[in-house]
Amino acid sequence: MILIQQVHVYAPQDLGIKDVLLAGTKIERIADHMEIAGAEIIDGRGKSLTPGFIDQHVHITGGGGEGSFHTKAPEVKLSELLKGGITTVLGLLGTDGFSRNVENLVAKAKALKEEGISAYTLTGSYTYPSVTLSGDIKKDIMFIDEMLGVKLAISDHRSSQITLAELNHIASDARVAGMLSGKPGFVTLHMGDDHAALSMVRESVNTTTIPITSFRPTHVNRNPYLYEESLGFLEMGGYIDLTCALPGDDPCAEFVKQALDRGIDTRRMTISSDGQGSYSDYDEDGNLTKIGVASVAAMLEEFQIMVRQYHFPMELALTYMTSNVAEALAIQNLKGYLKAGWDADALLFDEQLELDSVFAKGRQMMKNHEVLIKGTFE
Repeated sequence: MILIQQVHVYAPQDLGIKDVLLAGTKIERIADHMEIAGAEIIDGRGKSLTPGFIDQHVHITGGGGEGSFHTKAPEVKLSELLKGGITTVLGLLGTDGFSRNVENLVAKAKALKEEGISAYTLTGSYTYPSVTLSGDIKKDIMFIDEMLGVKLAISDHRSSQITLAELNHIASDARVAGMLSGKPGFVTLHMGDDHAALSMVRESVNTTTIPITSFRPTHVNRNPYLYEESLGFLEMGGYIDLTCALPGDDPCAEFVKQALDRGIDTRRMTISSDGQGSYSDYDEDGNLTKIGVASVAAMLEEFQIMVRQYHFPMELALTYMTSNVAEALAIQNLKGYLKAGWDADALLFDEQLELDSVFAKGRQMMKNHEVLIKGTFE
């Protein structure tokens, strides 16, 4: 048992100064004061305790490859996730669903679970027909425990340029499989820079009974036109996902602020890192001009920017990486909150809002800014 005493708790709502007891893999109790014989005591005075971050867009087996084989990004390491405050990760494929596959994606998720954090996956990649493990989207989602939905790319020169009927078919398959297995069963849509943007998704919502929440567009802050469309999608009742900023780009805080300034409800807005994925630029002829690898530490940096530079209240800034994501992934009864009975996934921040300690399922993985538990071969 671990007893964190007199810490400022953001659950993510501000609970004030509390004692928090972690027992086994769960949060046992949150109270004004506790004395627990035999518990390991952590002094939380002057520090803040928050839910662990949930990153729903990480290329855990590595992304990239658009500049040929030598540009394939490496797979993620456990220590990198922990340094970024990530206690729950959702892994997915990207452009390359050929030299990488759903089998090794699921295997990597299982490895991360064995090493101590929580991990989920999506089937599919950029392409249509979707790459799968079982040969069928529905079977993947229904029978693979880690599988929550399917990935697809639209409005991008690297996508399969699918038709409306094909989009409807994928969304219906994902939704039905989710219903049959008690999972969210959604379609994560990699959004490119094509001017078509979300037009096909809007047409699907307007002409079928597929719920708008079945579609989860991501990278929506990649250009002004797409972001403007995505705000309309959000107001219609959909989810949208912002991708952490690259050096020189506007931080996610700027886009969140724009939505809030317009009075838009942002409870279905989330932030993810696109960690271990490649970021790339192309010239007018479609030739690759720049490629790099995104960091899984980006969500932590975005959170710090929100609070330090944009002066967002902690309880608001946290929602985009914790409770909003948990609700979107339908794991809100396990993750995203600090509550008795929920998984003991928590982050301890010092007075400067630097990450001091990480707890995943009740196990201390990071202490005094140093990672304690590393991946098997680190």
